[in-house]
Amino acid sequence: MSKLVTVFMPYNGEAHTEDSVKSFLYSGLVDKVYLLTSQAGLPEIEGGDIIQISDLFSTETISTINSKTTTRYALFLKKDTILELGQFAIERFAGIADTTGAGLVYSDYNEIDEHGANPHPVIEYQQGSLRDDFNFGYIMFFSKEALEYAQSVPLKKPYTYAGLYDLRLKLSLKYSIVRIGESLYSCGESDKRRSGEKQFDYVDPKNRTVQIEMEDAVTDYLERVGAAVKPPFQDVDFSKENFEFEASVIIPVRNRSKTIANAIESAIKQKTNFSFNVIVVDNHSTDGTTARIEIYAKANDKVIHLIPGRKDLGIGGCWNLAVHHSKCGKFAVQLDSDDLYSDENTLQTIVDKFYEDKCAMVIGSYKMTNFMLEEIPPGIIDHREWTDDNGGNNALRINGLGAPRAFYTPVLRKIKIPNVSYGEDYAVGLAISRSYKIGRVYHPVYLCRRWEGNSDASLSVAQVNNHNFYKDKIRTFEFLARLKKNGN
Repeated sequence: MSKLVTVFMPYNGEAHTEDSVKSFLYSGLVDKVYLLTSQAGLPEIEGGDIIQISDLFSTETISTINSKTTTRYALFLKKDTILELGQFAIERFAGIADTTGAGLVYSDYNEIDEHGANPHPVIEYQQGSLRDDFNFGYIMFFSKEALEYAQSVPLKKPYTYAGLYDLRLKLSLKYSIVRIGESLYSCGESDKRRSGEKQFDYVDPKNRTVQIEMEDAVTDYLERVGAAVKPPFQDVDFSKENFEFEASVIIPVRNRSKTIANAIESAIKQKTNFSFNVIVVDNHSTDGTTARIEIYAKANDKVIHLIPGRKDLGIGGCWNLAVHHSKCGKFAVQLDSDDLYSDENTLQTIVDKFYEDKCAMVIGSYKMTNFMLEEIPPGIIDHREWTDDNGGNNALRINGLGAPRAFYTPVLRKIKIPNVSYGEDYAVGLAISRSYKIGRVYHPVYLCRRWEGNSDASLSVAQVNNHNFYKDKIRTFEFLARLKKNGN
């Protein structure tokens, strides 16, 4: 049987590595197994050759993998973990790679825990799968031809952390990336955090150096394919249309009797030098939320209580209803029914920013808190990575743009919001950043409360996959729109 595969895997001296090496060699298709480590003096493992590296995902390590691969394929194991290969797994990877001509093949897998092995499906790769945390599982199966091609593409700069990400983006310039919808292996899952805790990793300050490299890599890719955006952006003329109100706080809500009163009070106590209102879109609540809203609507003429005439609206649809209402102000400002403004100056700060930057959208900063308003990790989310010149490009890589979000209403009425309840704000932000400047407020003006009632506090694998696939699809649409805008 011919040797088709060279294996590269991290090694930290753990006993399970020896079993993994034996498993790979037992397949009969593996020529060599290389153990990648930054530690000196680790014990030798029969059948595995140790290679000293500095960082697992660096450009230097990727170059080493390419140079050491003398077979048709290279298998890269992304984490040092317990690994159990499925029946004929290597053959399956190689067979699909050969059939499709893909540059990279990945598959579903099983997660091993104290209860056994649980299926962990992954999602299809698409043009908009540009986020650096796309889940390929633990095994990435590369063709040597694709590795060589990616290495031939000029390097913007050597990366310490973004080498693997840069490889994947460059490889996709010419080769397809293919998912096998079968669990071809099982492994131990080291990150036990809930989905609601993982989703903010990309804005954690301790990851800032990593994020800068990832932004450089995706910008380089977008520039190569002709999908990058850059100044000058389209001007916004705030005097073109007349509005009865300068601003409207938009609160879409369904079944939040525990929090809606706090949200409304946070909005109506805002101190401004302009007129504003609060539009609460009550999406057919059944838990007493409706009665709570009505109390405020009767007591305060700032509060407009809307109940949609239709029952097929998600959060995006509720926003559309509010934004197209005759009483909507010049600027539409977000307030989720779970959350609060940090003080009575938030609305004034946001509106001032519109005029200061002449922008079509303003995004603030927020503090993560528990239900008692006590700060919780990661604390303040300010998206300081944003730059006027490159923020719109980096937006295609990250999973969100921040909060609270505010919009110049005529632009939002033109673009419209997808009628969904996840990712609708991200889709609009991407569309606006294609043509308009986005203003940023870098001090916290918003409190994002995390509690068990949050819709994204703890999601199943299937729910996370659905969310990620939809956001990747949003990125795909935006990627294609930018190609068209740039004449490509």
